[in-house]
Formats: sequence, C-alpha cells, structure tokens
Amino acid sequence: MTPRARAARVRLLVLDVDGVLTDGGLWYGPDGEATKRFDVHDGLALAEARRWGLEVAVVSGRTSPAVARRLADLGVTEVHQGVADKAAALAAVLARLGLRPAEAAVMGDDLPDLAMMRKAGLALAPRTAVAEVRRAAHWVSRRPAGGGAVREAVEWLLRARRAWPPAPSSPA
Repeated sequence: MTPRARAARVRLLVLDVDGVLTDGGLWYGPDGEATKRFDVHDGLALAEARRWGLEVAVVSGRTSPAVARRLADLGVTEVHQGVADKAAALAAVLARLGLRPAEAAVMGDDLPDLAMMRKAGLALAPRTAVAEVRRAAHWVSRRPAGGGAVREAVEWLLRARRAWPPAPSSPA
C-alpha cells in the first residue's frame, strides 16, 4: 500500500515531543528548569487537524510542564509524558479511542520511537530524525523538527483526506 493510501486511513496522529514538536535542544533556565520552543505553525496545523476530526496524541519519554501547557493551549488531551514503553502507550491510546493500528500515524525522531512507529499503520519522521528512523518511515518531511515538520505532516495527512487547504474563515 502506498504511503498516501495509508495516510487516507489515518484517524490518529501520535507525536513525540523532543526532536518532533521541538528542535530537540534542551534549554535550562537559571533555576534549572527545562524550557522548550514550539513552532506556532505546527500548533495551528494541530488545531486544524483536530477540527477535521483527526485525533492528536503525544507520547514522550521526558516530562515537562512546558509540554503540558502548550498542548493544553492547543486542546490536546491525550498527553502521555515520562513514558518508557512507547509502543505500549500507543496500544493503550488506540484501545481507549477504539481505533486499529492501521488508523494511526506516528511521528518520531530517534531510537525510542521506532517500536511505536512500527506498530502504527503509517510512520512519519522529520528530516532531522536519526538515519534509522528515517529509513523506517513511510514519509519524511522536508522541514526540520521544531521548524514546521509537524505542520508539513498534518498538511500531507489532510490532503490525503481532501481536507487541505482549509476553507477560509468567514468574517466575524
């Protein structure tokens, strides 16, 4: 099956955080707190995905209040942080939502994401992912992680559903 045909079946997009929603860098503030930078275009795309009925979930090995805050701002409720077994977390999300693995797309960037990516019907990677992940992916973005890779993936998934570009909003 072609990647585009797989994309048309997707009802759930699962994302890693560091190296997917962010550039993978870890910044520490003066009190030792980790901070993260998110791309606003990725956020808009996630909101648009949800508007078109595409569920969004995050599965991350790290835990960060900044991640919880950003995803809450976007209305994403399936947020799983501090996860050691990402494939098990994916299985739990699929069960909770009543979806099959073929209906899930997973975007990861490094070795801990591979098991989860292999369980999904569609594996995605930002262009800045490690070589092993890019080789395992059905689709690789042209944009880097934390710099529009998620936006590009969402646009591609929604195009497969004939839901992109979105219709302009009517004037208020």
